[in-house]
Formats: sequence, C-alpha cells, structure tokens
Amino acid sequence: MPELPEVETTRRGLCAYSEGQRVHSVVLRDTRLRWPVPTALPEILQGQRIRTLERRAKYLLFRMDRGTLLVHLGMSGSLRVLLSPQTPAKHDHIDIELNNGAVLRYNDPRRFGSFQWFEAGAELTPLDKLGPEPLSEDFDGKRLFELSRGRKVAIKPFIMDGATVVGVGNIYASEALYLAGIRPDRAAKRVSEARYELLSAHIKQVLTNAIAQGGTTLRDFVGGDGKPGYFAQQLYVYGRSGEPCKGCGTQLRDKVIGQRASVYCIACQR
Repeated sequence: MPELPEVETTRRGLCAYSEGQRVHSVVLRDTRLRWPVPTALPEILQGQRIRTLERRAKYLLFRMDRGTLLVHLGMSGSLRVLLSPQTPAKHDHIDIELNNGAVLRYNDPRRFGSFQWFEAGAELTPLDKLGPEPLSEDFDGKRLFELSRGRKVAIKPFIMDGATVVGVGNIYASEALYLAGIRPDRAAKRVSEARYELLSAHIKQVLTNAIAQGGTTLRDFVGGDGKPGYFAQQLYVYGRSGEPCKGCGTQLRDKVIGQRASVYCIACQR
C-alpha cells in the first residue's frame, strides 16, 4: 500500500497544478470507498480554491476556502494529474477538475481509500492520537526509548504503530531495522537508548531517500505525475527472503511479526 514516501511524492506532484486553483467540477463515478464518499461533494467543492495541499501521516489535506478535504489512498489508490483528456479506466472513481484545465483523477482498484470533507473549524478526527512526523524534530531516539519501556511488543510493530510515530510502514520499518542492525522480533523494551538513536536516524534516512526516489513501486503505485517510484531498486531486505544479504552474503530469512511478513539477516541484525 502507499506509505509515507509515496503519499509525499503524490503531494509534491500535485502541488504545482492544484495549489491556488479553484475547483471547476467534481465527477463521482463510484462512491463506494472505505467510507461512502458524500454525494454532495461536487456541490461542496465547486468554486472553492485549494489554498494549500498538505500531508499528515498518510493523509493528503486539501485546505480549501470553507474547510478541508481529507484524502487517504488506502491500499491501492493513486491520485494523479491529467493535463489532457483521457477516457476513464475501470477503477477511476473520482475526478476533481480545476479551473486551469488540470484534472486530479483518483484510481483505486480495492476501494479502501477515502474522501472525507470537514467544514472549517471542525476537528479532523482521523488525525487524532497520531504520533509525530518521522522527519520532524519531534521524533528522535529518546522518544522511542521512553515509549518502549516495559513494552513486550516486538520492535517492528512498535515503530509501525501510528501512536509511536506516523508513516513508518512495513517496507521502511524493515529497511531501517536492517541498517540499524536490530532484529525485527526483538522486544521493544530490550533495545537501548543508543540503539534507538541509531534507529531513528536510519528511519529518517530511509524515508528521505525513498522520497527522493519517488517512493517504492511494488505493484501499481504511481506518483502525482503518473510516474513510478524507484526506491525498490535499493531495498536491502524487504521482499528479498531467501536471497543473499547485501552486507554479508548470509541467506535472508523471513518471519511473520505482528501479522506482517518480515525479512532480516541473522548475521547483521541482533
């Protein structure tokens, strides 16, 4: 599913075409997403100006004149810019047509994404209880160490918990733990503050690199410009079970941790 780098890549791709523009019209072809899309959305958005396009965790926030359109890409969604007419494909559920002629087209085969409207001043409830952004100054090893005390949960699901830090999904958690030399099944409480400092630094590094590469295309993700991401070419462990470790040559192993597939090196990670 699109993770933080993919969502940030999408945001950056859309900004140049959407910020400062007014919504000309909205086309709803299928409202059956994770939560039903409000049928009144075309009337609500028409004529409103998109002041800014922001990201919080894996959400896109279209800040408009009268409120915020909160968009989540779900497991298979993409939101891309069309600069010329294109016949809608099977899973092209929503079009937001702007006054500059650009179209923001939402495609989602599994329909697990969401489009939610919040009037100005309303609390954005899906964002409640979220932890800090991983690339912000609010996130560091000290925070991880303090939150982990007494926690028996494995470190991988611990750092994937949105209350701990947002946006560290399966791909990037696996990669950061490898680079920090920490086994993904080690109990969170058994990791020292020094190792958490190292881990937080690698989380920042991995996410920054992934954003620079346009995200990770494993199935059908494309950014706002319709182009795939290339970070998959740099993966050390994710999706490489049975292959040799790029660091030492040991055959990589896999294990289900917190209901998610995890690949790691028994020699490099402890």
